[in-house]
Amino acid sequence: MKSGFVAILGRPNVGKSTLLNALIGEKVAIVSAKPQTTRNRIAGVLEVLATKGARRDSQPAAQIVFVDTPGVHKPGSHLDRRMLQEVYEALETRDLVLVLMDATRRVQLEEAAEPSAEPKHERTNWASEDEFLFGLIRKLDCPVFLVLTKIDLVAKDKLLPLIDTLTQQFDFAQIIPVSARKRDGLDLLVRKIVEVLPVGERFYPKEQYTDQPQRFMVAELIRESILVETGEEVPYASAVVIERFEEAEPPAPPRKKNQAPARLPLTRIAAAIYCEREGQKAILIGKGGSKLKEIGTGARRQIESLLGTRVYLELHVIVEPGWRESRSFVESLDWRNQLERLAGEQITEKPPGEVES
Repeated sequence: MKSGFVAILGRPNVGKSTLLNALIGEKVAIVSAKPQTTRNRIAGVLEVLATKGARRDSQPAAQIVFVDTPGVHKPGSHLDRRMLQEVYEALETRDLVLVLMDATRRVQLEEAAEPSAEPKHERTNWASEDEFLFGLIRKLDCPVFLVLTKIDLVAKDKLLPLIDTLTQQFDFAQIIPVSARKRDGLDLLVRKIVEVLPVGERFYPKEQYTDQPQRFMVAELIRESILVETGEEVPYASAVVIERFEEAEPPAPPRKKNQAPARLPLTRIAAAIYCEREGQKAILIGKGGSKLKEIGTGARRQIESLLGTRVYLELHVIVEPGWRESRSFVESLDWRNQLERLAGEQITEKPPGEVES
């Protein structure tokens, strides 16, 4: 079989997360109309079955690990710089890169920008995000596909001039227009990806579709609800940390044949929503707690769908001034660091039955 890592790059709001979810067939990444929705590298795993037929139609089995990255944008805080670091780290291990360009947007490519090879030296005076993006991919030594998104919103005669402009900047291995919403072009995209992936073993078990732990996915679903329910600067100044996650016990089997199954078990979750100012806290809570209730209701529905249980969700808001500029706080939001911290806490816990002398 074939296997490999495929990094997904693009400016904010080009539809990277929407495309990832459509390719995987599961909700791997949260989606909103607001830019900078994605803050971390997110892996979505797609199992591709082998097909047999005419030589041109046959396809080997494959496991594609798509790595969604934050949108490439000018960093204005430590959080932004950490997001750009996520892009660089995704490019360290990749067999193929997909560059997504929104077919409905005007491309800003006046002169090539040359990004530094090291994140600590990244330039912050790019003439445009498009220029930085193309400067970034020019340093790659792997195949790069151009994927034009949202083609269902653009007349076909508008695509050719866009393709001509972009191909003058880079010699893409493939150019594939897609519509994630209508699933146009997705099968072709997968087929072309499999063609260039190396022969290898699976990186993840067959049934696994993401590398994210449930705790992180729950935090992201709460943040998605904040993005939907609030406006202005609040979504960008908000972060979610899961404080308690009590997994539900599996339901008892029916006692008699044809008896209705027991009521779905209950998962108890407590989460803190961090913001930077008291005014933002007031917006998040709303009059009489109305906004926080809306955020919780929207998130709970999504979490119940994810976990397959009933969910009791408790939310509270904490003001952490300037958290986006705090290196330690931003690093603590990374689910990989959270897992290490949780593992350390479990190691230091006393074994059951142990008593102090």
